[in-house]
Amino acid sequence: MHDEPILQTYNLSKRYKKRWAVRDLNLIVRRGEVFGFLGPNGAGKSTTIRMILSLVKPTAGRVELFGRALLRNRGSVLKRVGGLVEAADFYLYLSARRNLEIVSALRGDHSSGDIDRVLDVVGLLGRAGDAVKTYSHGMKQRLGIAQALLGNPELVVLDEPTSGLDPQGIKEVRELIQRLSQAGTITVFLSSHLLSEIEQTATSMAIINQGSLVVQGTVAELLASGPSVIRFDARPRERALEILKASPLVDTATVVEPYIQCTVRREATAALTRDLVESGIAVHAIIPRRSLEEYFLSITEGTSDVHAPDLSPPAGITGERLP
Repeated sequence: MHDEPILQTYNLSKRYKKRWAVRDLNLIVRRGEVFGFLGPNGAGKSTTIRMILSLVKPTAGRVELFGRALLRNRGSVLKRVGGLVEAADFYLYLSARRNLEIVSALRGDHSSGDIDRVLDVVGLLGRAGDAVKTYSHGMKQRLGIAQALLGNPELVVLDEPTSGLDPQGIKEVRELIQRLSQAGTITVFLSSHLLSEIEQTATSMAIINQGSLVVQGTVAELLASGPSVIRFDARPRERALEILKASPLVDTATVVEPYIQCTVRREATAALTRDLVESGIAVHAIIPRRSLEEYFLSITEGTSDVHAPDLSPPAGITGERLP
């Protein structure tokens, strides 16, 4: 069922000495989604991913995978999860196939067919016998994703999979993630600082800042919410600016050469264009500017500091006792 939660965190928190890297984080990821996990550098994304993959123990709170508590069911639930945390790491002098054979053996799976399958998925089957040291950075990242796909996981967690890639490498990884999601059998949890990539691939997303959740929802709903930014190429510009500033549909209007940029109410573009034309203004272009980048900046800039040295436990924690 598509609405079935596959990953949930409950007041998930991690403290390093006097600093909360993650605090009171509640996420929900549903089966079949490509879930974009966004935040500025140092927001707590990688720490969260490490807790989800049981590489770091939470200070408080808990993670549930497939409806089961991670801490008490670590072995069984993690068999259903694949992960790539930042850069992939391999034995460079061995072939791609041999590297994957070693990983498969550690997992207790010796199926050569599975290795061929994942190499084919990431487009490396033809180079399977080549030493990894001959691979480009983009090929190594794709091999890392192939490693995460071993064993047919239901959830794949990718932490900055396009980090350090050139535009062609970014495109290859993006298209790979899109193919995975279109198959409908894999849920992808994707952390990235490249907002345009999330906008093109994710169906849902969460944004965190300074360790705390800022917003969560579907990409379409979040981008449609709140005011939109529109740029008008209208002449004479001074008169057009006066009209737009006077309109009750416009929150702000400023000149951003060579345009007039307005923050407007939703679905106001048609009415504003009509007002300009009826006032004798020549409207040459209307450019919507509601991108994920602008939405991201609008809700993360100026966020209050949640890393104050408060050492009390986060409120409402009902998580598991850590060993």
